[in-house]
Amino acid sequence: MRQTFSLLSKRTLFLPTIIVAISMSCNNPQVDTTKQTTIDSVAANIKMYSHVWDEIINNRKLEMFNDSNFTQNVVMHASPSDVVGIDSARAYYANYLTGFSGITFTVKDVFGMDNKLVKHWNFKGTHTGVFFGIPATNKKVDIDGVTLVRMENGRIAEEKDFLDNLEFMQQLGLIPM
Repeated sequence: MRQTFSLLSKRTLFLPTIIVAISMSCNNPQVDTTKQTTIDSVAANIKMYSHVWDEIINNRKLEMFNDSNFTQNVVMHASPSDVVGIDSARAYYANYLTGFSGITFTVKDVFGMDNKLVKHWNFKGTHTGVFFGIPATNKKVDIDGVTLVRMENGRIAEEKDFLDNLEFMQQLGLIPM
């Protein structure tokens, strides 16, 4: 019995020490403001980024390509060559708006760390106009993709889209299934 009492006493003394240590760490007024600033910055980037692309694609507002939303030398990585600059990016994405009607662009998920974001998206529309030189096929497309993004001072600086181009061309009726 003596040994059990001794063990209980140690536990009883140890438990308040843990509670005090936890309490001190939780009530510490020295919060890491750097982490909070980074979290706030990422949240602001996500909000801005999602809003800009919703306006550009769903509301057909190409005027959102401006120096408030994009860096002057924004880079849209594309093949066969990158699209560089606000005016070039606007002209590039105008192909989607003139090539497709009934567009629905959905951001399924977006998350980030530091100045980088990842967006999972879905694009739906009917190919009723010229799209990068491809005459209208009147085919419906429904394609998912992912975009890697680099932000700079709250503006979009760089993007790289990834999608299944074979599936996209098959949906357009340009390549057999």
